[in-house]
Amino acid sequence: MSTLTDAQVQDAAARLDHAEETRTPIRQLSRQYPDMTLGDAYRVQRAWVDLKLSQGRTLYGHKIGLTSRAMQMSSNITEPDYGALLDDMVFPEGSEIPTFRFIVPKVEVELAFRLGRDLSGPACTVLDVLDAADWVIPAIEIIDARIERIDRETGVTRKVFDTISDNAANAGIILGGRPVRPTDIDLRWVGALLYRNGVIEETGVAAGVLNHPATGVAWLANRLHPHGVTLRAGQIVLAGSFTRPVDAAPGDVFHADYGPLGGVAFRFGR
Repeated sequence: MSTLTDAQVQDAAARLDHAEETRTPIRQLSRQYPDMTLGDAYRVQRAWVDLKLSQGRTLYGHKIGLTSRAMQMSSNITEPDYGALLDDMVFPEGSEIPTFRFIVPKVEVELAFRLGRDLSGPACTVLDVLDAADWVIPAIEIIDARIERIDRETGVTRKVFDTISDNAANAGIILGGRPVRPTDIDLRWVGALLYRNGVIEETGVAAGVLNHPATGVAWLANRLHPHGVTLRAGQIVLAGSFTRPVDAAPGDVFHADYGPLGGVAFRFGR
């Protein structure tokens, strides 16, 4: 069910685009439209992604968020969310990240699936994902907030409608380490240590993502099926974070150590 008009959806998308360009977050859409639904939030997200595509961006893949039980409970939601990965969000491993492109960046540790063939619902399973993926590779997601996380006047925390509208908070992706075939190891037990400036800030194992990182990819294929969207061969799908987000500031150096799968290192520029 939708409560926003097409004009309101397009206006919200344009304001999000302006917020990203000027690095000035907008007020929470859930306060402006208290009756908005999840369907409305995804309409805003799609309108913003379509706007970016019309400006010359290309679709690189997809991301899945809110995959942990704790995050779902805190957001009052019973399923993950999703967003789009675009070509200008991709940064090389070992590079200096342009901090000026973000508002309040945070870093998350994930696994990424590179699809070797198309994947679609409505009955996609974990086995289908493992069969369709060529590679699984360590990944870092940079998340950001083009909508205020905390309202400047009331102190109210944003709702899941805001996060989804904001392209599920997606802002950047870094791939690195050692790619593996998806059935060569037990992906549930892939672990990582996330260092910031030489200090371990977070640790986790991939089973924290819905018990298996491929579960979220299967969920996404099924969730997108009613919209006529297929996960395409060659696309990257971020399977969801298995650590909490860690704040990033200019000059911060990050290193995610995935053990046998290598590491991902990068620095935020000053």
